Amino acid sequence: MSDPSFRLDIDRLAAKMAAPFRISGYVFDAMPAVLATISADGASGRGEAAGVYYLGDDQDRMVEQIETVRAAVEGGIDRPTLQVLLPPGGARNALDCALWELEARRSGVPVWRLAGAPEPKPRLTTFTLSADEPQIFERKLGELHSTRAIKLKLEGDIDADRERLSMVRSRYPDSWLMADANQGFGAKDFDALESILVEHRVALLEQPVPRGDEASLEGWRTPFPIAADESILTLAELNERGRYFDMINIKLDKCGGLTEALAIAKVSLAMGKSLMVGNMAGGTLAMAPAFIVAQYCDVVDLDGPAGLADDAHVDEIYSDGEIFVPETLWGAG
Repeated sequence: MSDPSFRLDIDRLAAKMAAPFRISGYVFDAMPAVLATISADGASGRGEAAGVYYLGDDQDRMVEQIETVRAAVEGGIDRPTLQVLLPPGGARNALDCALWELEARRSGVPVWRLAGAPEPKPRLTTFTLSADEPQIFERKLGELHSTRAIKLKLEGDIDADRERLSMVRSRYPDSWLMADANQGFGAKDFDALESILVEHRVALLEQPVPRGDEASLEGWRTPFPIAADESILTLAELNERGRYFDMINIKLDKCGGLTEALAIAKVSLAMGKSLMVGNMAGGTLAMAPAFIVAQYCDVVDLDGPAGLADDAHVDEIYSDGEIFVPETLWGAG
């Protein structure tokens, strides 16, 4: 039986991109999201999730999964119980983050303090360039302006990727630069890939191989660290596959919320791994809980709102290449 003081509301968000976004194997015009709001005793908590596109974790699936636990949520569910009732993914992320903010508002203690995290400070964030055709790519290069850290999506075509890397370095010779392959390469490409990345002073390579092909990385010694994204979604997969990577990219949509993200951060650091925090896309409400994780990370990739057509807080949370999401927007006590 539900607790009459608890209410769950679900909103579907269009999350349209400001421009088509192209990565290896996909082009996105939008990444429809879900906003879960849990209310109790005059307070409410919110959680936004975009799901995990390459696992079919889309808006419809997230809504369907959330509805399966509506009775439990409206009965006053806590975060540990939620971890058991739902698998990792966007639905659990939305609800988990909503529960964190609800607790903060009911207790008067901000989420970062409830989580035992450092008090949030501004962090340098990457801004992402998609794998567009040269003319479009050149225009987007000119729109980066105050960016000091760049993430370039690779296409999986060595010649085309070399051309984009060269264009980035010509315009931004001193910017920190990482490359995200989105599973676009195999072991046969390693020598050529390493060559073009070294040539253009790339500081980090993210997810060069397909999920499931992690063993091919064994023995590949590169002058830059390699980060896991699609290969490691959860704490269990970190323990299973973490040895193949130098850095772990934590995304709340992948692991299913701030609760597991913090656990992954703790275990990763104990394993001697560097940390990165990223996003599947999403607005400011999706970045806010990830920004708490960012306080532990060497690399921050939280530019989702900057790629959307209509996020109301873009100018408020980004400045001089940095991100700062104040608790007044999410997570205040």
